[in-house]
Amino acid sequence: MKADVRSTAGAVVGSVDLPDDVFGIEPNVPVMHQVVTAQLAAARSGTHSTKTRAEVAGGGSKPWRQKGTGRARQGSIRSPHWRGGGIAHGPKPRDYRQRTPKKMVRLALRSALSDRAAEDRILVVDAWGIDAPRTKDALQVLAGLGLRTRGEREDRILLVLDRTEEAVWKSFRNLGERVQILLPEELNAYDVLVNDWLVFSRATLDAALSRLTGAGAPNPAPAGETGESGESGEDGER
Repeated sequence: MKADVRSTAGAVVGSVDLPDDVFGIEPNVPVMHQVVTAQLAAARSGTHSTKTRAEVAGGGSKPWRQKGTGRARQGSIRSPHWRGGGIAHGPKPRDYRQRTPKKMVRLALRSALSDRAAEDRILVVDAWGIDAPRTKDALQVLAGLGLRTRGEREDRILLVLDRTEEAVWKSFRNLGERVQILLPEELNAYDVLVNDWLVFSRATLDAALSRLTGAGAPNPAPAGETGESGESGEDGER
C-alpha cells in the first residue's frame, strides 16, 4: 500500500510505502471495542462517593416509640428512605482500570490505522513550512490539504507531530477541540478512531512505523528475518 506525500498546498510531491501489516489488516472490531472501553475506563477518576446511613450525621435515637402511635415503625431518621438519610448501594471510590494485554493494544491500534487507510483518511505532509508560531499559517495548511475545522463540514483532525516541531505545535494548538495533536509514541486506537483524518509528516510516519514494526525503516522486515529474540513481527516486540 502506498500513500501520496503532499505539500502544504495540497500538491503531490511523492509517495511513501505503508506496510500492510500496519495499514492493511482486516480491522478486529471486538478487540478495538475492548481496548477503547478500557482506555476510557482508565481515564475515569473514580473519586465519586456517597454516604451510607452509618456515615450520615444524626439519627442516633429512635424517632418515636415502636407501638401505639399509629405510624409505621422507624429506627432512624437517617435510613435511606428518609429525606437527608444515607444512600443505599451508592457509588464509592474505586479504580476503573482494566488490564489489557499489550498484544491487544497493538492489534487495536493497527486495526484503527487500517480502518482509516481503507477509507483513504490518512495524509502525509512533506514539510509543514511553519517557522514561527502563527495560527493563520496553520489554517492555511489545513485549507491547502482540503481539511476544514469550521463551516458546514467540520472535520476532526489528528496531527502527529515531532516534539522538536515547537512552532508547528503552537500554531495548531489554538484551533480548538476539532484539532488534536499527538506524538508518534502516543498514538492509540481511541484517538485514531475518534478523529476523521490522520495527518503525518514524513518524520513522524517513520517514527510511528519504527514503533509499530520494530524496524527503523517504513517498510516491514522481509519474511524470515528475525531480531535478537529469534522472533519477528508483533510477537517479537518487547
